[in-house]
Amino acid sequence: MRHYKQLTYEQRCQIEAFKKSGFTQAKIAVALGVSQSTISRELARNSGQRGYRHKQAQRFALWRREEARKVTKLTPELIGLVEDKLAEKWSPEQISGWLLKEHLILLSHERIYQHVWTDKARGGELFMNLRRHGRKYHKRSNGKTNRGQIRNRISIDERPVEVDAKSRVGDWEIDTVIGRGHSGALVTIVERVTQFTLSAQVENKSAEAVTEATIALLKPYTAALHTITADNGKEFAYHEKISKELGAQVYFAHPYHSWERGLNENTNGLLRQYWPKSTDFKQITQGEVDAVVCDLNNRPRKTLGFETPEDLMDNYLAAQAA
Repeated sequence: MRHYKQLTYEQRCQIEAFKKSGFTQAKIAVALGVSQSTISRELARNSGQRGYRHKQAQRFALWRREEARKVTKLTPELIGLVEDKLAEKWSPEQISGWLLKEHLILLSHERIYQHVWTDKARGGELFMNLRRHGRKYHKRSNGKTNRGQIRNRISIDERPVEVDAKSRVGDWEIDTVIGRGHSGALVTIVERVTQFTLSAQVENKSAEAVTEATIALLKPYTAALHTITADNGKEFAYHEKISKELGAQVYFAHPYHSWERGLNENTNGLLRQYWPKSTDFKQITQGEVDAVVCDLNNRPRKTLGFETPEDLMDNYLAAQAA
């Protein structure tokens, strides 16, 4: 059995000092002799609106420890809150984090899953709001690409190290989501640090249509734009035009290396909750796309300390304009 130790008050003092000195999470973890995930979890759970402060973090931790001893009952009011958010396609982890942050209610995501499965056993359909409806994810097998080579493509190997480190806002991933029988498509673009999403409906995935949509989507965000990373689809053949119009370099991932654009792949999965593979995207309006993207950008994300992508992007753009 593995044993976990809580961070001490002294360690929280050190974390604050290291952060102010510009240490990365990895370096802080080494200095304190703990795992990087421990530091990441500590910063996500115990930071306030003014960032990480050791006294506040200690109060949060002590309060959470005390609350963990209590059993949170699923009252009708709480069930209503949970089911409302499930209907908005929030994950149990997002709901759990939101309840703690906004309502100071400690309800684990496991307990929410239990409620969903109990509902399913009784013939309910709450499980249909889960991303994969409870099905396991099966990885695609590797293979050789049969796609044509894009002219003058620049490999992800040449991409600046700041992109991998996520040390700045302005590095985006791009992809397309295809409709049934290749009828229509969505262009999806996600910023790596804020997880802010943009999307547009296109009649087809031709290079002309995708290029036009990409430029239109990103034009308002050039203050937060450094690079774009795409896969090797021919719809990105006009990458040089995109770079020229937006002033951002386009890089290409290795074939069948979907994890190199993992955030975009994950976002496409979220969109499939609304539009499964049987969807004819020619029947979807841009207004419907905008509404779904608005939902995604206003969901609190666990990886963002339960902040929302829209708030983070708005704050960044406001700071750039100041």
